[in-house]
Amino acid sequence: MKPHALVTNDDGIRSAFLHSLVEALHIDFNISVVAPTFEQSWTSRAISSRKEIEVIKSASHFPAGVHAWAVSGTPTDCVNIALGNLLECPADIVVSGINIGYNTTETLILSSGTVAGAAEGAQWGLPAVAFSKCIPNDLFKNIRDADGQTEGDLRGSLQRAAEHARKLTWEIHKNPPEPGKVVNVNFPSTTHENSPIETTFPAKIRLGSFYEEVTPGKFRFRFPDGELLTPHPQSDRSALERGSISRSLLDFSEISQFCPNKTGPQ
Repeated sequence: MKPHALVTNDDGIRSAFLHSLVEALHIDFNISVVAPTFEQSWTSRAISSRKEIEVIKSASHFPAGVHAWAVSGTPTDCVNIALGNLLECPADIVVSGINIGYNTTETLILSSGTVAGAAEGAQWGLPAVAFSKCIPNDLFKNIRDADGQTEGDLRGSLQRAAEHARKLTWEIHKNPPEPGKVVNVNFPSTTHENSPIETTFPAKIRLGSFYEEVTPGKFRFRFPDGELLTPHPQSDRSALERGSISRSLLDFSEISQFCPNKTGPQ
């Protein structure tokens, strides 16, 4: 019998990046999808403690045999509700993604709803992995606004990333990390069948203010480029710049120290 994967994301249940991941995983896993009804990026591990959450069976077009629910909450809500209330068969692994855009560096990882969905699974003692894909800056807004719909070379790159995700998920299922740890995988903007996978750690970056004043007393979010504090060839950002797939192990039992073996800059 196939192992059971619980799949979530933070871009919403309609995201084409989520659907590409599910289609790839369906080869090796029985799948339950429990994902936000609407985009929940930048929510980190937010929990909807002050409102009722609506959970409905999803009519999204997943492969036959996939059970899916849309949840009016965060990725953490999705995984918690799924594991505690929805799934008839226990999950063997929690998979989050594929996120539209990378989740690299300590700052972005701690803000990521995608990583948080995987982290919730790890808190339940399950193997957990988060997948994200770098998108060219000039294309990001259009792809995000189109729920991840792409074509041509970008579509092919996404499909190849999903195939890598399938193989990595199987590997993590068979050889899980220690409890409380999450595998964080980032795919380069152009992902090939033979793209190398590098073991990395989150780069250190200072992003500064996320907000700009648009009218007196009113501010709007905007993503800053930030300042890379300590360049290092083993960082997740460096691997992506080389066209490699970055694979970092995040230890949420030692939240202040992502790199316990001290191979990176401290």
